[in-house]
Amino acid sequence: MDFNMLVDAVSQNAAFLEQTLSSTIKRDNFTAHLFDIHKQVLKEGIAQTVFLGLNRSDYMFQCNADGSPALKQIEINTISASFGGLASRTPAVHRHVLNVLNKTKEAAKILSNNPSKGLALGITRAWELYGSANALVLLIAQEKERNIFDQRAIENELLARNIHVIRRRFEDVSEKGSLDQDRRLFMDGQEVAVVYFRDGYMPSQYSPQNWEARLLLERSCAVKCPDIATQLAGTKKVQQELSRMGVLEMLLPGQPETVARLRATFAGLYSLDMGEEGDQAIAEAIVAPSQFVLKPQREGGGNNLYGEEMVQALERLKDSEERASYILMEKIKPEPFGNCLLRPGSPVQVVQCISELGIFGVYVRQGKTLVMNKHVGHLLRTKAIEHADGGVAAGVAVLDNPYPV
Repeated sequence: MDFNMLVDAVSQNAAFLEQTLSSTIKRDNFTAHLFDIHKQVLKEGIAQTVFLGLNRSDYMFQCNADGSPALKQIEINTISASFGGLASRTPAVHRHVLNVLNKTKEAAKILSNNPSKGLALGITRAWELYGSANALVLLIAQEKERNIFDQRAIENELLARNIHVIRRRFEDVSEKGSLDQDRRLFMDGQEVAVVYFRDGYMPSQYSPQNWEARLLLERSCAVKCPDIATQLAGTKKVQQELSRMGVLEMLLPGQPETVARLRATFAGLYSLDMGEEGDQAIAEAIVAPSQFVLKPQREGGGNNLYGEEMVQALERLKDSEERASYILMEKIKPEPFGNCLLRPGSPVQVVQCISELGIFGVYVRQGKTLVMNKHVGHLLRTKAIEHADGGVAAGVAVLDNPYPV
């Protein structure tokens, strides 16, 4: 819930976003495109009055020098945070397996988890506050969507509340979307209350036509999940700047306990902007590459650089302003454990694994009033230790469940 408040505060602070991303947008065309839309919307005036965040904050347990565990944040996902639907199904799978093995006591300890219901609850609240009983939810989807069943779980939760969802691509919005004089959004002649993005987080997902469609959506008074400012709030550069002393206090004034809880989850984060600070960070990473991760301003997994590959990239970037489009992060080192990863075509065997815990958060704001702020479930992904990067979509990690001991 703390990170929900922080993301919401960042999204409302246009000056902080502009200052933070000023060097990045000079060298990263994708972030620059997003920021251009943000500026156009601000210039015209923000039409939407209800704001919806469906976020997932991802963590690993860092093993401290004294052996104690500490939960450290890897990143926060503010657009198309996935696997809420499938994570709602995995407890039943593990309970079933354990019951088949007559391990009923162990089966009973598997935690209940239903993020899809909570995510749908947030969309429902935003839809209600929009205030048009016949308006739809527009889900922006990719043409070839491999993760459709994850999305369908949320759609079905909405349908059970008599809220209808239509799935469209950016191209469809470009061809058949329109705004009326009050900037209400219509798709195929039907009014749209909420736009839920499950696309639009990577450069390859945008053609010039798609950028125009995104601008049309952002100019509308429909509730965007996320709106463009909230997507920018989830960039790696913003994550790095939030770790600077005094920034959290500026964004969340008069909330020292919240600030302390947030700061306790931060790993080391380092700017690569031109200058002495960036030079020092690069020099330290080249000398001790096992201690760092190089991160571009990208979502979707499989983008980070480690080890020798990171060193080569830093040697290439160190004298170039292009380095400002990356950040360096302390490499989190969780304690490995033995587990079996079930994959088609692979033998079942115990391998050394690490896990990543995601916490789903939902918030809804009307004007300046936060009307919903809650965590709605979790996601656990487990992978073998030989894989430095990549998740479930990349075929590296598997969906899992926490087992309390």
